[in-house]
Amino acid sequence: MRTIVSFGVVGWLIAATAHAQGPDWAYQRVTEEKPAAHERDPNESRTVPGSSLSLTQSEIDALYNPPNWFPDQTGDVPEIVAHGREPELQACARCHGFTGMGHPESSALAGLPVNYIVRQMAEFKSGARVDQFWMNRFAEHATDEEVMAAAEYFSSLTPLDWIVDVVETDTIPRVYVGDGRMLFEHPDGGTEPLGYRIIELPEDRELATARHPTSGFIAYTPPGSIARGQELVMTGGNGKTVPCMACHGPDLKGLGDIPAIAGNPPVYTIRQLNDFKNGDRAGSMAALMVPAVANLTTEDMVDIVAYLATLDP
Repeated sequence: MRTIVSFGVVGWLIAATAHAQGPDWAYQRVTEEKPAAHERDPNESRTVPGSSLSLTQSEIDALYNPPNWFPDQTGDVPEIVAHGREPELQACARCHGFTGMGHPESSALAGLPVNYIVRQMAEFKSGARVDQFWMNRFAEHATDEEVMAAAEYFSSLTPLDWIVDVVETDTIPRVYVGDGRMLFEHPDGGTEPLGYRIIELPEDRELATARHPTSGFIAYTPPGSIARGQELVMTGGNGKTVPCMACHGPDLKGLGDIPAIAGNPPVYTIRQLNDFKNGDRAGSMAALMVPAVANLTTEDMVDIVAYLATLDP
């Protein structure tokens, strides 16, 4: 069960400024040099609790051999997931993890229908769905057999309760975009206004940079966003959008080939809402989402994903 904590009230000036900036923050692009205090010796050996493995940071960051800290828990893993295919395809697990839960910068795939995953890869390949980083290139090179192997593996996994706390607040620790496009607290300290954003930070930075499969995240959301989001999700907000359970099921855990949205990483989810609205997701099922997002502001999207993040996946 999620813990929900509330602090303070968002000032009108902060909200107005955040709105003017738009949703660029949700894509977690690197905008500054990584702080020297967070540089790590790539040859330093690292371990995580409960695992017998000892890996260097270079091995942890490997494109074609990401760390499977608990191989006894994953069973047989397809080659494309565990190692990819050099040089065209990085290992799926590098971003999505062996648990399929990804990170805020990448999607959660665990438990998604096989047909849904296969369709998304086809739409990345055709360009109907546009990823601002690398999925289009990967999809172009992936074979049908590799796509199916990955889809069946991730679909077989049970989603984890990934977000530890959803915290409503108007001020957050100062952050920067670091390795893997993850956000971290800045080593120099300080705070910054949240504005109308959702910011996800690792509960444990050391475990997150080691790509521990179950170390979670804290999602900071604006005060009142969860209640406002619940209204939009459940009722459509007096016609502003479409109640989400109409397509995603009464428990928001998916219906047929329609994916689950309960408990999804909120920053990833807001990117998808924005992509549907701006046309970057224009595949075969996009027509169902277009009327749902047409009238949503960035603030509405933040509210919706804040509420969804409080639900058990």
